[in-house]
Amino acid sequence: MLQIMQEDFVRLTKFMQDNYGINLTQKKNLIEGRLGKTINDLGFSTFTEYVDYLLKTKSPEDLDVLINKLTTNHTYFMRENAHFDFFQKEILPDLERRVRSRVLGVWSAGCSSGEEPYTLSIILKEHFGGKSPSWDTRVLATDISTRVLTKAMQGTYEEESLKELPEAWRRKYFTKAGSLYTVSKPLRDNIIFKEFNLMHPIRFKMQFDVIFCRNVMIYFNQPTKDALIERFYNALNPGGHLLIGHSETINKATTRFKYLMPATYKKE
Repeated sequence: MLQIMQEDFVRLTKFMQDNYGINLTQKKNLIEGRLGKTINDLGFSTFTEYVDYLLKTKSPEDLDVLINKLTTNHTYFMRENAHFDFFQKEILPDLERRVRSRVLGVWSAGCSSGEEPYTLSIILKEHFGGKSPSWDTRVLATDISTRVLTKAMQGTYEEESLKELPEAWRRKYFTKAGSLYTVSKPLRDNIIFKEFNLMHPIRFKMQFDVIFCRNVMIYFNQPTKDALIERFYNALNPGGHLLIGHSETINKATTRFKYLMPATYKKE
């Protein structure tokens, strides 16, 4: 296995931290294991050559490969389904009562290959039913990786990814071809996919009512995470909710969010 010199390890991890908030300072073995083939495919024989090239060119394509190699994108429909249950039974009825404009702000931040925003869109359509045409329920789905966004926009998944999804929803919102399921056009049209780096200021045209950012901050150190949580707070409407991964936590002593239940917070 190709080994990385300490100087190159420091250069690479600092670049990832400064530009993407991703903390890899304890992931030397992971870096060596996942990047060896990539380095060889690019024609380099050492990490030094690769890091020199990467930091000099900052090629978007190569950076996208780097991010994909060093972060895990494992997800599936209805993952951590307690959140979706809360969204369906508590959040949406409250928003339907309160939001006079009939425009909802729902953001899947770090959407990976799209299972989360499509699940949210299904729940929105199921909740509003015949009233859907009078509501703007489009979901904003963002990720730093153009590669996973491309997969998300295609909307085609292996059967295994849909194992937790109710059979009625599979029939209603997907077309099956062999072992592959493709989301219906109305469902795909209800998602706005956009490349976005969560380290950047949040400056979208609207405030949000719900932000799902799950299993993204596991890569961040505490200061990076605290700063992002504050940006999320400012991006939410009063009464808005933030839902994070169950393996993640928010510093209750410093946050302005109200804790509701594990991985679920509210801006009062």
